[in-house]
Amino acid sequence: MKTYLPKKDTNAKKWYLVDAKGKTLGRLASRVAAILRGKHKPDFTPSIDTGDFVVIINAEKVHVTGNKMTGKFYYHHTMYPDGLKAMPLGKLLEERPEEVLKKAVWGMLPKGPLGRDMFKKLKVYTGSSHPHQAQVPVGLERI
Repeated sequence: MKTYLPKKDTNAKKWYLVDAKGKTLGRLASRVAAILRGKHKPDFTPSIDTGDFVVIINAEKVHVTGNKMTGKFYYHHTMYPDGLKAMPLGKLLEERPEEVLKKAVWGMLPKGPLGRDMFKKLKVYTGSSHPHQAQVPVGLERI
């Protein structure tokens, strides 16, 4: 008996539409990461990208609990001396709300070439409009 391994090219990719309005950030990110990986499919294979595309709208209306708006920080370094920059979640949500969702989902995907390929299938937009109507994304309600 041989083990079935799905091929990357024969796998049909679906498009899902997720409305982030009123959703909790971590719960939304974990569900989206599972869809990007393909864990919802019966032919899931950890070493092959079998996931689907996800379009997230209304990124600025995502919800967080507790005092994360002022207590959670995102850091990056400019690679110059004294170049550590910190930005609180509340300020990042005001300036670039799509980055908050992208960073949350990226933290839940595998690192390396496979994870980067999965991450490219995530599309995040502020507002309720998106340029992917031609792909006819299916609404994903149970998140």
